[in-house]
Amino acid sequence: MKNGFTDKVRITIKAGDGGDGMNSFKAYKGKPACGPDGGDGGDGGDVCFVADKNMHDLLSFRYTAKYLAGDGGRGGSNLCSGKRGDDMVIKVPCGTLIRDMDTGKIIADVYEDGETVKILTGGRGGKGNVRFTTARRHAPDFAQKGVKTQPHTVILEMKVIADVGLVGFPNVGKSTLLSKVSAAKPKIADYHFTTLSPNLGVVRYYDETFIAADIPGLIEGASEGAGLGHDFLRHIERTRMICHVVDISGVEGRDPLEDFRIINEELASYSEKLAALPQVVALNKCDIYGAEENLKKFRKKYGKKYPIFELSAIQGKGTEELVKALAEKLQTLPPAERIPADEFAFEEADNTQFEIFRDEVGAYVVVGGLVDMLCRNVVLNNPESMNYFQRVLKLRGVFKELEKLGCRAGDTVVVGEVEFEYV
Repeated sequence: MKNGFTDKVRITIKAGDGGDGMNSFKAYKGKPACGPDGGDGGDGGDVCFVADKNMHDLLSFRYTAKYLAGDGGRGGSNLCSGKRGDDMVIKVPCGTLIRDMDTGKIIADVYEDGETVKILTGGRGGKGNVRFTTARRHAPDFAQKGVKTQPHTVILEMKVIADVGLVGFPNVGKSTLLSKVSAAKPKIADYHFTTLSPNLGVVRYYDETFIAADIPGLIEGASEGAGLGHDFLRHIERTRMICHVVDISGVEGRDPLEDFRIINEELASYSEKLAALPQVVALNKCDIYGAEENLKKFRKKYGKKYPIFELSAIQGKGTEELVKALAEKLQTLPPAERIPADEFAFEEADNTQFEIFRDEVGAYVVVGGLVDMLCRNVVLNNPESMNYFQRVLKLRGVFKELEKLGCRAGDTVVVGEVEFEYV
């Protein structure tokens, strides 16, 4: 958002690549190549998100868009394994949704302070040559490469966690009310859209405490994105109840009853869940001349449907009764719940899939998950490994597909790092 408060960002994350296994042989003075001793490569680091109560928006993500975990170290000789890659730990505000950029599905809701959610797992380290010894193969002269990981783009979307959401038109006194009932110090001025980000305040009523959020002023059409509608409405979704603040004085030329109707329609249009939340009405600016007539009309129309409280937020009148009612109502409501994640998993490479195309010089190029797997497991200068390479291409139907596409003896075929003449 352009106002400095950032509650939605897009970032790229990538787990660490696995380290390559080591191709190594023991060597003693006068006795070279006494046997394989290559260690495994280290696993790549994971990408994790951690909820931090000391973070209040996603501003820091404006300046860093890529978050990469550390790669695993290469295996060493004497059976030494490579170092595991460092994890990438990303701190986010409590109540941050992580969505997949491509599908929009919710991967996780990082909800409680200190909660850690692993989103990406690092690539496995490759096996050292000692792992390939068998009864018939005593001195394998090859090792496995580590698994390479792919970057993914996700959207971080912060949703304020509060018990009570203060809603209403701009300049009706929501920020003033929050400043009177809590220790919050929101910016207050006599013009519209003073508040451009949700303000949170802890409200105390004897031994009870609850969190109230001053949601920036909504306008007609907010549910369709008018003004900053969507940016503001998302922060009401987690609240357990709504305190609807209405300027009952009508000094700005608006009809308080019409204002109340419009805001409720916007809430219902955005989400049925919001419309179903318990609602308390705070009629503010009752001390202003001319408010009496509007008070009578409002109570006549809505008095039986909603609990109504008359107050002057700037003077603090009526706020104690309102706080008492909110605290008592919250005692009867279930706690706020995290938003359930969708069934989602990042796609993994299919080790059987391949595609063939011809490049600009006419060579047949084979690509896909099968090729990625072969690149990990094939060593070009090892005859036994190359035999395995040829055998897999035949079993997986690559040669048959090449012939279907017109590949003939002498044509060039490229599979990963391997280029050969088709026979």
